[in-house]
Amino acid sequence: MSRFIIDPSFSTLFPAAQIGVVVAHHLDQSAGFPAAELAQANHDAQQFLGADPFSQNPVVQTWRAVYHQFKTKKGARSSIEALLKRVDKGQPVHPIAPLVDAYNTISLRYGLPVGGEDLATFVGNMHLTVATGGEAFWPLGSDHNEPALPGEVIYRDQQDVICRCFNWREGQRTLLTDRTRDAVFVLEQPQGTGPVAAAVPALADLLTTHFQATVTTQILTADSPELVLD
Repeated sequence: MSRFIIDPSFSTLFPAAQIGVVVAHHLDQSAGFPAAELAQANHDAQQFLGADPFSQNPVVQTWRAVYHQFKTKKGARSSIEALLKRVDKGQPVHPIAPLVDAYNTISLRYGLPVGGEDLATFVGNMHLTVATGGEAFWPLGSDHNEPALPGEVIYRDQQDVICRCFNWREGQRTLLTDRTRDAVFVLEQPQGTGPVAAAVPALADLLTTHFQATVTTQILTADSPELVLD
C-alpha cells in the first residue's frame, strides 16, 4: 500500500502549506481531452496577467518568493510561471497529452502549479521533502543523472527523485502517458491562502467527466500529511 507523505523537513520550511492531491483510478483516455477546455483556460489565465514587467504579476511574485526559500538550480522557475509567460507572450499553451492537458487547464484557470505522475511506476511511497543532496534524478528527455541539491524541495519515492524544485522539472520514469490508468495529481500551495480548495474539486470533475475516473481527493497539511494512493 503506497502513500503520499509530506515529510517534516518540508513542513518546517513551509508550515502553512496546503498541498492538494487528486488520486485517479481506472482512467480511460480513449476520447482524449477537449481542446476547447484548454483554450478557455488560456483565456481565463489573463486574469493573472496585466502587470508590466511580467515579474510584477502577483502569482509570479508569490512563486519567486517561494523559490527564494530553498536551494534551487540556477534559472528554476515554477511551472505556473512558465505557463503564464507563454500566455503573456501570446503563445497559448497547446495540447500535449490528454492528462497533461487536463492538469494544465486547472493550472491556468486557478493560477497555481499542478503536476501528475503515473502510479504504476512508483517504488514505495511518494514523498514531498527537502533533499539532503545527491539524490538521483533522471529528467525527461535526458539520459544523464542530474542529482538534487542539498536543501532543494523535491518529490521522490524509494528509487529516485520524481520532480525537482517542486514540479519545475519532471522525471522520465513516472511520466504520464496515453497508457496511464492510475495517476496522482498534486496542486501546490506553499502559503496558507490561495485557490487550492477550489482547484482540487475542479480537477476531480475534469477527470471524472472526460476520463470516467474514480477519484479521491484530499488537501494535505503539516497536521494531516499522508494519503493512501492505492
